[in-house]
Amino acid sequence: MSTHRKSIFARQFLASLAAFAAVSIAAPAFADTILFVGNSFTFAALSPVWKYRADTVTDLNGGGVGGVPALFKLFTTEAGLDYQVSLETSGGKDLQWHIDQKTPVIDKAWDHVILQSFSTLDAKTPGDPTSLVSSSAALAKMFHARNPNVDIRLDSTWSRADLTYKSGAHWYGQPIDAMEKDVRAGYDKAAAASPLIKGVIPVGGAWNRAFQTGFADPNPYDGIDAGKVDLWAYDNYHASTFGYYIEALVIFGAVTGKDPLSLGPREQAAVEMGVSPAQTTAMQQIAHDELAAARP
Repeated sequence: MSTHRKSIFARQFLASLAAFAAVSIAAPAFADTILFVGNSFTFAALSPVWKYRADTVTDLNGGGVGGVPALFKLFTTEAGLDYQVSLETSGGKDLQWHIDQKTPVIDKAWDHVILQSFSTLDAKTPGDPTSLVSSSAALAKMFHARNPNVDIRLDSTWSRADLTYKSGAHWYGQPIDAMEKDVRAGYDKAAAASPLIKGVIPVGGAWNRAFQTGFADPNPYDGIDAGKVDLWAYDNYHASTFGYYIEALVIFGAVTGKDPLSLGPREQAAVEMGVSPAQTTAMQQIAHDELAAARP
Protein backbone atom coordinates (compact mmCIF):
# COMPACT_ATOMS: atom_id res chain seq x y z
CA MET A 1 0.00 0.00 0.00
CA SER A 2 1.36 3.42 -0.99
CA THR A 3 2.17 6.06 1.60
CA HIS A 4 -0.65 8.22 0.23
CA ARG A 5 -3.23 5.43 0.52
CA LYS A 6 -2.01 4.58 4.03
CA SER A 7 -2.48 8.21 5.01
CA ILE A 8 -6.03 8.28 3.64
CA PHE A 9 -6.87 5.00 5.43
CA ALA A 10 -5.46 6.30 8.71
CA ARG A 11 -7.50 9.50 8.46
CA GLN A 12 -10.68 7.55 7.69
CA PHE A 13 -10.05 5.16 10.59
CA LEU A 14 -9.46 7.99 13.04
CA ALA A 15 -12.56 9.81 11.81
CA SER A 16 -14.66 6.67 12.26
CA LEU A 17 -13.23 6.11 15.73
CA ALA A 18 -13.98 9.71 16.72
CA ALA A 19 -17.54 9.43 15.41
CA PHE A 20 -18.08 6.19 17.34
CA ALA A 21 -16.74 7.79 20.51
CA ALA A 22 -19.00 10.81 20.06
CA VAL A 23 -22.07 8.62 19.63
CA SER A 24 -21.10 6.51 22.63
CA ILE A 25 -20.72 9.59 24.81
CA ALA A 26 -23.96 11.14 23.59
CA ALA A 27 -26.06 8.01 23.91
CA PRO A 28 -28.22 8.22 27.06
CA ALA A 29 -27.96 5.49 29.65
CA PHE A 30 -31.04 3.38 30.25
CA ALA A 31 -33.32 4.87 32.89
CA ASP A 32 -33.69 3.09 36.20
CA THR A 33 -37.18 1.65 36.57
CA ILE A 34 -39.02 1.97 39.87
CA LEU A 35 -42.40 0.62 40.92
CA PHE A 36 -44.46 1.95 43.82
CA VAL A 37 -47.00 -0.50 45.26
CA GLY A 38 -49.31 0.82 47.94
CA ASN A 39 -52.56 2.50 48.85
CA SER A 40 -53.81 6.02 49.55
CA PHE A 41 -50.67 6.80 51.55
CA THR A 42 -48.73 6.35 48.31
CA PHE A 43 -51.18 7.94 45.87
CA ALA A 44 -51.53 10.91 48.26
CA ALA A 45 -55.28 10.95 48.86
CA LEU A 46 -57.00 14.13 50.04
CA SER A 47 -54.22 16.43 48.87
CA PRO A 48 -53.17 18.32 45.73
CA VAL A 49 -50.40 15.74 45.35
CA TRP A 50 -52.95 13.08 44.33
CA LYS A 51 -53.14 14.06 40.66
CA TYR A 52 -49.95 16.11 40.58
CA ARG A 53 -47.90 15.71 37.38
CA ALA A 54 -49.67 12.45 36.57
CA ASP A 55 -48.34 12.67 33.01
CA THR A 56 -44.77 12.17 34.25
CA VAL A 57 -45.40 8.71 35.72
CA THR A 58 -47.17 5.53 34.62
CA ASP A 59 -50.25 4.58 36.62
CA LEU A 60 -50.58 0.87 35.92
CA ASN A 61 -54.22 0.98 37.02
CA GLY A 62 -55.04 3.82 34.62
CA GLY A 63 -56.38 6.11 37.34
CA GLY A 64 -54.43 9.22 36.40
CA VAL A 65 -52.56 9.27 39.70
CA GLY A 66 -49.38 11.26 40.25
CA GLY A 67 -49.01 11.14 44.02
CA VAL A 68 -45.80 10.54 45.90
CA PRO A 69 -44.31 8.76 42.84
CA ALA A 70 -44.68 11.96 40.81
CA LEU A 71 -42.90 13.97 43.50
CA PHE A 72 -40.14 11.37 43.48
CA LYS A 73 -39.91 11.62 39.69
CA LEU A 74 -39.57 15.41 39.80
CA PHE A 75 -36.95 15.26 42.54
CA THR A 76 -34.86 12.82 40.50
CA THR A 77 -35.14 14.99 37.40
CA GLU A 78 -34.03 18.04 39.37
CA ALA A 79 -31.10 15.98 40.69
CA GLY A 80 -30.03 15.10 37.14
CA LEU A 81 -31.12 11.47 37.44
CA ASP A 82 -33.21 9.41 35.03
CA TYR A 83 -35.93 7.25 36.56
CA GLN A 84 -38.87 5.68 34.78
CA VAL A 85 -41.56 5.71 37.47
CA SER A 86 -44.60 3.44 37.66
CA LEU A 87 -47.21 2.93 40.36
CA GLU A 88 -49.89 0.40 41.23
CA THR A 89 -52.07 1.69 44.04
CA SER A 90 -55.52 1.12 45.51
CA GLY A 91 -57.08 2.79 48.54
CA GLY A 92 -57.45 0.88 51.79
CA LYS A 93 -55.55 -2.19 50.64
CA ASP A 94 -52.73 -4.19 52.15
CA LEU A 95 -49.94 -5.89 50.21
CA GLN A 96 -51.76 -9.22 50.10
CA TRP A 97 -54.50 -7.58 48.03
CA HIS A 98 -51.95 -6.58 45.40
CA ILE A 99 -50.74 -10.17 45.24
CA ASP A 100 -54.28 -11.51 44.90
CA GLN A 101 -55.56 -8.94 42.44
CA LYS A 102 -52.64 -7.30 40.64
CA THR A 103 -49.89 -9.87 40.15
CA PRO A 104 -50.34 -9.91 36.34
CA VAL A 105 -49.91 -6.13 36.32
CA ILE A 106 -46.80 -5.84 38.48
CA ASP A 107 -44.98 -9.13 37.86
CA LYS A 108 -42.21 -7.66 35.71
CA ALA A 109 -38.53 -6.82 35.97
CA TRP A 110 -37.89 -3.62 37.94
CA ASP A 111 -34.71 -1.99 39.19
CA HIS A 112 -36.36 -0.64 42.35
CA VAL A 113 -39.60 -1.47 44.16
CA ILE A 114 -41.23 0.42 47.05
CA LEU A 115 -43.84 -1.54 49.03
CA GLN A 116 -46.33 0.18 51.36
CA SER A 117 -49.08 -1.74 53.17
CA PHE A 118 -52.13 -0.93 55.31
CA SER A 119 -51.69 1.97 57.72
CA THR A 120 -52.24 -0.15 60.85
CA LEU A 121 -50.44 -3.20 59.36
CA ASP A 122 -53.64 -5.26 59.65
CA ALA A 123 -57.11 -3.76 59.18
CA LYS A 124 -58.76 -6.22 61.57
CA THR A 125 -55.94 -6.54 64.10
CA PRO A 126 -54.07 -3.22 64.33
CA GLY A 127 -50.37 -3.63 64.96
CA ASP A 128 -50.21 -7.26 63.87
CA PRO A 129 -47.46 -7.66 61.21
CA THR A 130 -48.20 -11.29 60.32
CA SER A 131 -49.75 -10.55 56.93
CA LEU A 132 -47.16 -7.87 56.15
CA VAL A 133 -44.31 -10.29 56.81
CA SER A 134 -45.71 -12.99 54.54
CA SER A 135 -46.93 -10.75 51.72
CA SER A 136 -43.79 -8.61 51.51
CA ALA A 137 -41.67 -11.78 51.38
CA ALA A 138 -43.85 -13.20 48.61
CA LEU A 139 -43.62 -10.02 46.57
CA ALA A 140 -39.88 -9.79 47.10
CA LYS A 141 -39.47 -13.35 45.84
CA MET A 142 -41.58 -12.57 42.78
CA PHE A 143 -39.65 -9.41 41.88
CA HIS A 144 -36.30 -11.07 42.55
CA ALA A 145 -37.19 -13.86 40.13
CA ARG A 146 -37.60 -11.25 37.41
CA ASN A 147 -34.45 -9.28 38.34
CA PRO A 148 -31.97 -10.76 40.85
CA ASN A 149 -30.50 -7.27 41.38
CA VAL A 150 -33.77 -5.54 42.22
CA ASP A 151 -33.63 -3.05 45.11
CA ILE A 152 -36.73 -3.69 47.27
CA ARG A 153 -37.60 -1.40 50.19
CA LEU A 154 -40.53 -1.06 52.56
CA ASP A 155 -42.22 2.31 53.22
CA SER A 156 -42.93 2.51 56.96
CA THR A 157 -45.62 5.16 57.42
CA TRP A 158 -46.88 7.54 60.09
CA SER A 159 -49.01 7.65 63.21
CA ARG A 160 -52.65 8.47 62.60
CA ALA A 161 -54.02 11.26 64.78
CA ASP A 162 -57.53 9.80 64.56
CA LEU A 163 -56.31 6.55 66.14
CA THR A 164 -54.36 8.35 68.85
CA TYR A 165 -56.58 11.15 70.14
CA LYS A 166 -60.10 9.78 69.64
CA SER A 167 -61.56 7.89 72.58
CA GLY A 168 -61.69 4.15 72.01
CA ALA A 169 -59.14 4.15 69.20
CA HIS A 170 -56.40 1.52 69.24
CA TRP A 171 -53.60 3.89 70.29
CA TYR A 172 -55.79 6.22 72.36
CA GLY A 173 -54.01 7.80 75.31
CA GLN A 174 -50.53 6.97 74.04
CA PRO A 175 -47.93 9.46 72.74
CA ILE A 176 -48.31 10.42 69.10
CA ASP A 177 -45.20 8.46 68.15
CA ALA A 178 -46.50 5.18 69.64
CA MET A 179 -48.38 4.02 66.56
CA GLU A 180 -45.44 4.82 64.29
CA LYS A 181 -43.11 2.79 66.52
CA ASP A 182 -45.46 -0.21 66.35
CA VAL A 183 -45.78 0.13 62.58
CA ARG A 184 -42.02 0.46 62.20
CA ALA A 185 -41.46 -2.64 64.33
CA GLY A 186 -43.74 -4.54 61.96
CA TYR A 187 -41.88 -3.35 58.88
CA ASP A 188 -38.54 -4.14 60.53
CA LYS A 189 -39.78 -7.66 61.20
CA ALA A 190 -40.84 -8.03 57.56
CA ALA A 191 -37.47 -6.81 56.31
CA ALA A 192 -35.62 -9.15 58.66
CA ALA A 193 -37.69 -12.11 57.47
CA SER A 194 -36.64 -11.73 53.84
CA PRO A 195 -33.02 -11.42 52.71
CA LEU A 196 -34.36 -10.06 49.41
CA ILE A 197 -35.63 -6.86 51.06
CA LYS A 198 -32.91 -4.22 51.29
CA GLY A 199 -34.41 -2.20 54.12
CA VAL A 200 -37.10 0.03 55.60
CA ILE A 201 -37.60 3.66 54.61
CA PRO A 202 -38.29 5.69 57.80
CA VAL A 203 -41.11 7.92 56.59
CA GLY A 204 -43.01 7.73 59.88
CA GLY A 205 -39.79 8.44 61.75
CA ALA A 206 -39.38 11.63 59.74
CA TRP A 207 -42.90 12.67 60.78
CA ASN A 208 -41.96 12.13 64.43
CA ARG A 209 -38.85 14.24 63.87
CA ALA A 210 -41.06 16.98 62.42
CA PHE A 211 -43.08 16.98 65.64
CA GLN A 212 -39.98 16.89 67.85
CA THR A 213 -38.29 19.79 66.08
CA GLY A 214 -41.39 21.98 66.25
CA PHE A 215 -41.98 22.09 62.51
CA ALA A 216 -45.34 20.29 62.77
CA ASP A 217 -48.11 20.28 65.36
CA PRO A 218 -48.53 16.79 66.88
CA ASN A 219 -52.22 17.24 67.80
CA PRO A 220 -54.58 18.66 65.17
CA TYR A 221 -57.58 18.22 67.46
CA ASP A 222 -56.61 21.16 69.68
CA GLY A 223 -55.75 23.54 66.85
CA ILE A 224 -52.53 24.16 64.97
CA ASP A 225 -49.99 26.25 66.86
CA ALA A 226 -48.72 29.42 65.23
CA GLY A 227 -45.67 28.81 63.08
CA LYS A 228 -46.32 25.08 62.77
CA VAL A 229 -47.89 23.01 60.00
CA ASP A 230 -50.40 20.17 59.98
CA LEU A 231 -48.98 16.97 58.49
CA TRP A 232 -52.43 15.38 58.28
CA ALA A 233 -55.31 16.03 55.89
CA TYR A 234 -58.70 17.13 57.23
CA ASP A 235 -59.54 13.56 58.30
CA ASN A 236 -56.48 13.37 60.59
CA TYR A 237 -55.66 10.05 58.90
CA HIS A 238 -54.19 10.74 55.50
CA ALA A 239 -51.40 13.24 54.94
CA SER A 240 -51.49 16.86 53.91
CA THR A 241 -49.24 18.27 51.20
CA PHE A 242 -46.57 18.74 53.87
CA GLY A 243 -46.88 15.13 55.02
CA TYR A 244 -46.63 13.66 51.53
CA TYR A 245 -43.76 16.00 50.65
CA ILE A 246 -41.76 14.63 53.60
CA GLU A 247 -42.63 11.09 52.52
CA ALA A 248 -41.34 11.73 49.00
CA LEU A 249 -38.16 13.39 50.27
CA VAL A 250 -37.28 10.45 52.50
CA ILE A 251 -37.93 7.94 49.71
CA PHE A 252 -35.88 10.05 47.29
CA GLY A 253 -32.91 10.13 49.65
CA ALA A 254 -33.13 6.44 50.54
CA VAL A 255 -33.39 5.17 46.95
CA THR A 256 -30.98 7.52 45.18
CA GLY A 257 -28.49 8.22 47.95
CA LYS A 258 -28.84 11.93 47.21
CA ASP A 259 -29.12 14.42 50.05
CA PRO A 260 -32.67 15.89 50.16
CA LEU A 261 -31.08 19.24 51.02
CA SER A 262 -29.48 19.26 47.57
CA LEU A 263 -32.90 20.02 46.05
CA GLY A 264 -32.74 23.51 47.53
CA PRO A 265 -35.23 25.95 49.07
CA ARG A 266 -36.95 26.65 45.76
CA GLU A 267 -37.53 23.07 44.75
CA GLN A 268 -40.09 23.10 41.94
CA ALA A 269 -42.88 21.01 43.45
CA ALA A 270 -42.79 23.05 46.65
CA VAL A 271 -42.96 26.28 44.66
CA GLU A 272 -45.90 25.01 42.61
CA MET A 273 -47.78 23.94 45.75
CA GLY A 274 -47.28 27.19 47.60
CA VAL A 275 -44.78 25.91 50.16
CA SER A 276 -42.43 28.63 51.39
CA PRO A 277 -38.66 28.33 50.92
CA ALA A 278 -38.22 28.20 54.70
CA GLN A 279 -40.74 25.36 55.02
CA THR A 280 -39.13 23.53 52.11
CA THR A 281 -35.69 23.74 53.68
CA ALA A 282 -37.07 22.62 57.04
CA MET A 283 -38.64 19.50 55.50
CA GLN A 284 -35.48 18.71 53.54
CA GLN A 285 -33.47 19.03 56.76
CA ILE A 286 -35.88 16.70 58.56
CA ALA A 287 -35.53 14.10 55.79
CA HIS A 288 -31.75 14.53 55.77
CA ASP A 289 -31.50 14.06 59.53
CA GLU A 290 -33.83 11.05 59.61
CA LEU A 291 -31.90 9.29 56.86
CA ALA A 292 -28.59 10.09 58.57
CA ALA A 293 -29.89 8.67 61.84
CA ALA A 294 -31.02 5.50 60.07
CA ARG A 295 -27.62 4.71 58.58
CA PRO A 296 -25.75 1.82 60.25
